[in-house]
Amino acid sequence: MALTTAYTFSPDLQPLPALVRGWLDAQDFPVVTVSVTEDLLSAALRSRPRLVVIDTRTHPDVALQLCEQLKSDSYTGIVPVCACTRNDDASFTAAFDAGADEVLRDDDSATDVLLRLAALLRRSDRDTHVHPSTRLPGTTEIEANISQRLESGELFATCYADLDHFKEYNDRYSYYDGDRVIRILARILHDVVKGTCRDTAFVGHIGGDDFIFMMPMDQVQETCSEIVGTFDALIPYQYSEQDRRAGYYFGKDRRGALHKVPLMTVSIGIVTNERRTFTHAAQVSELATEMKSYAKTLPGSVFTIDRRGDRPDNEPLAIDPVDAATIVEEQ
Repeated sequence: MALTTAYTFSPDLQPLPALVRGWLDAQDFPVVTVSVTEDLLSAALRSRPRLVVIDTRTHPDVALQLCEQLKSDSYTGIVPVCACTRNDDASFTAAFDAGADEVLRDDDSATDVLLRLAALLRRSDRDTHVHPSTRLPGTTEIEANISQRLESGELFATCYADLDHFKEYNDRYSYYDGDRVIRILARILHDVVKGTCRDTAFVGHIGGDDFIFMMPMDQVQETCSEIVGTFDALIPYQYSEQDRRAGYYFGKDRRGALHKVPLMTVSIGIVTNERRTFTHAAQVSELATEMKSYAKTLPGSVFTIDRRGDRPDNEPLAIDPVDAATIVEEQ
């Protein structure tokens, strides 16, 4: 994770409890102390902090108001906030009521303080690195998982799944229905991939209707076949009975002309390191995107596997499909 700054806030610059300050000093991120509410809010909006520790012991009204302001904004609301309070129950409750994610009293034991601060960061990382609608890991964790597999030297497949005709579906129905379809796809991917591959699999959500999942190379055919079959069995029921029976509906293109829009399908582009040498995650992602784009040119729900190898000069060969099916081979 890239280093970000932690902030401590004390209206009168009173030192934090020694245990909290010592824990902060031991972390691998810089710590900045501020005493003006506007300074901290401005800094938090410019660059999301790693952590904010608010001292509410001497000027609770000012400190708790700052906490409420941080938590009420959609951008800064996910910043983990820890409040240091007096020992009384009223102060403890007021800090949580203001939105603090963790509250430490002066009389908390050293063990409790250290464990709770570490847990606060773990919860923050988990919440920040997952997609809010599907709760699947996001781009940071996807890149880390690809990098880990490259470093291990294992043979694995990276699969990029994307919905076809999703925008038209949103236009005809609603964004609420579209979100439900995305959650259905997320559940299919998670349940099928994890059910087939167990702990050797990873499923992530890039955003929108784009997903990445990784698995051992020898389980690609079985897993992706089940994903495609399950999706095609379930997705028609996200349409009205009339559209479902017809198998299409009429929608408008960007010029306003009516055209037939088929029911949604799923396209999966697959890359493996069986015949290629990758040095970093971006290369894998780039090629997976290329394969996904090719899959979307084929009719229906499909998965396309890149079987090409590296050229001597490490330039990839142009895509040359074999019998327009699900495999792209080196010719």
